[in-house]
Amino acid sequence: MAASVDLDDLDLQILRILNTDARKSFRDIAREVGASISTVSNRVRKLEQEEVVTGYAPLIDESKLGFDVLAVVGVKIHKGKLLEVQRRIARDDRVTHVYDVTGEWDSIVVVRLKNTRELDGFIKRLGSMEYVENTYTQVVLNVVKEERRVVL
Repeated sequence: MAASVDLDDLDLQILRILNTDARKSFRDIAREVGASISTVSNRVRKLEQEEVVTGYAPLIDESKLGFDVLAVVGVKIHKGKLLEVQRRIARDDRVTHVYDVTGEWDSIVVVRLKNTRELDGFIKRLGSMEYVENTYTQVVLNVVKEERRVVL
């Protein structure tokens, strides 16, 4: 895990604003936090350099693009091959998350697909990968909460 970065109140205010609307102009952010545009610009650049802010992306409703199946897959992996297999799984563009976890499963994979036929193919390919010992799939029926932003 990376070391945490010391942030002051102004940094946190800027992050809260970017977290809500990453397209907001430095001018509007400066007005909101009571700082100059150059101060806000320098702070944001520093947050990017320190990799507190790692990028900017729109929040997209995947279901509007036809991705109707969200699945969470537990994966058991042969000892000594965990990272190799996780990296192979992560190369699939449909996989949104690969977690190295404690507990019954070695890894948890989250995948978004268009339909159950795609899910069937994904699970069969995953299960046939070298060093994958077993999988356990759960299909998400409803999303009650899914927050993609860090709450500050």
